[in-house]
Amino acid sequence: MFTADQLVLHAIGDYVTQSHWMATNKTRSHVAAGLHALVYTTPFATQTWSVAALAVILVTHFLIDRYRLARYVVWAKNGARGPLTATGYPAGTPDWLAVWLLIAADNVIHVVMNGVALRWLD
Repeated sequence: MFTADQLVLHAIGDYVTQSHWMATNKTRSHVAAGLHALVYTTPFATQTWSVAALAVILVTHFLIDRYRLARYVVWAKNGARGPLTATGYPAGTPDWLAVWLLIAADNVIHVVMNGVALRWLD
C-alpha cells in the first residue's frame, strides 16, 4: 500500500521544499498553508497523473497543517483529558518530547492519507 517512493516524496515535499516562511506561518495563514500544500503535492505528480489523487493529497495536507490536526489525534489517543495544548500532550510533558511525538504523528497522518489517495484514486 505504501512505497518507499511515497515516503521519499513526502520527505521532499514536507522538509526539502518547505520554506521557513511556510513552516512558521502555515498554522496562521491560509496563504502560507495553501502554498505549502501546493509545493508539497507537486512531487507526487511523478507518481500519478490522477487529478483526484493529487487533489486529495493537496487538500488533506492543507487541512492537516493549517489546523494542526495531528494535535487532536494525539489529544484523543491520550484520553482527551485536560485542556487541548499546542501539541495535544498534557501540560508537564517535556517540550522536546511533545514536539517530536507530534511531528511523528503528523507525518504518519500525511503518509496514510497519501497512501489512501494513491491506492484508491490512482
